[in-house]
Amino acid sequence: MQKRLLLDLTHFEITIKRLCCQLIENHNDFSNSVIIGLQPRGVFLAHRIHENLLNLTGIKNIAIGELDVTFYRDDFRRREINSPSKTHINFAIADKKVILIDDVLFTGRTIRSGMDAMLDIGRPSKVELMVLVNRRYSRHLPIEPDYVGIQVDTIRSEKVKVEWKETEGKDAVWLLSE
Repeated sequence: MQKRLLLDLTHFEITIKRLCCQLIENHNDFSNSVIIGLQPRGVFLAHRIHENLLNLTGIKNIAIGELDVTFYRDDFRRREINSPSKTHINFAIADKKVILIDDVLFTGRTIRSGMDAMLDIGRPSKVELMVLVNRRYSRHLPIEPDYVGIQVDTIRSEKVKVEWKETEGKDAVWLLSE
């Protein structure tokens, strides 16, 4: 298996700061905006974005939540489920601008599941999608992100691996190919 480093720690941090600056440009004081990270790994990016936004803006009340999509997936009966993650959203999303966050956008099916799950909680006025890695040319659904850390052109046999210091002990993005 071949590994190619796409983002090292320095570029990882720069990318997250850039995404935050784009959010600040579009959401100003975040009074009508909320951040929702998709379980399991989109939550890591959502919390990093949230932490950076707090530091960059000084705003202390930016709402952040975590959304599990396990039972909304169209393939959940065919997958082995260890244990579902928890949804933790303690704020209303009705009529809010939701920034939905995941680490890697591949086929679009997880994002579709996230939107279905979110609509069971409330109807936002707008949904924007942020991803750290956009794997182009692999969509099953017509879903495109509003905010992208990096774009990667991959083939089906390649895999994008995001390492988070919370789970793997370091931050990096790798392209794995056989």
